[in-house]
Amino acid sequence: MDFDLEELVNVEQAFYEDGYKDGFAHGRIHGSIEGRALGREKGFEMWEELGFYEGFAIMWKAIVESQAVQDERTLNHIRHLLELIAQFPRENPSATDGPADLDIPKLFRQIRSRYKLLCATLGVRPTLRAADGSSVSAERDGVDPSEPTARDGPRAQGARKNVWAVQSPGETLANTELNF
Repeated sequence: MDFDLEELVNVEQAFYEDGYKDGFAHGRIHGSIEGRALGREKGFEMWEELGFYEGFAIMWKAIVESQAVQDERTLNHIRHLLELIAQFPRENPSATDGPADLDIPKLFRQIRSRYKLLCATLGVRPTLRAADGSSVSAERDGVDPSEPTARDGPRAQGARKNVWAVQSPGETLANTELNF
């Protein structure tokens, strides 16, 4: 029998290296596919939330500007929120172009904080309704949004209170006041 003992000593290392190369190539392909899908999903979630904040700010800006007495603090919060949203990148920044020091999570936290500050100024409960109708803020707190909580009070069992009365097209709005 003709055995090369040197090859037998390195058999385990050779199998390990072959397995590592195969696994690395497989992981590179599938990691890229999964990473792209996850990035698309998370990007959509972020822009859905940012779109909500932007729409909220634009709506309240129109309401506040239409009033006779304008609250400068509220307008300042709205302007600042819209400026922060405008700073958020609209395209995926590559490593070669664009600001390398852009901290997206920090900017996102600043936008959320400014939104909550604006809600506190307006006296509105901060919430985000996701596309499926659930409340994102309730999910973050670990609460089922469909179940009433203690802070919802006795009205939680009944219908939600309307903010503005719905009027038919023929009714006049002369005696209607806007209270915020």
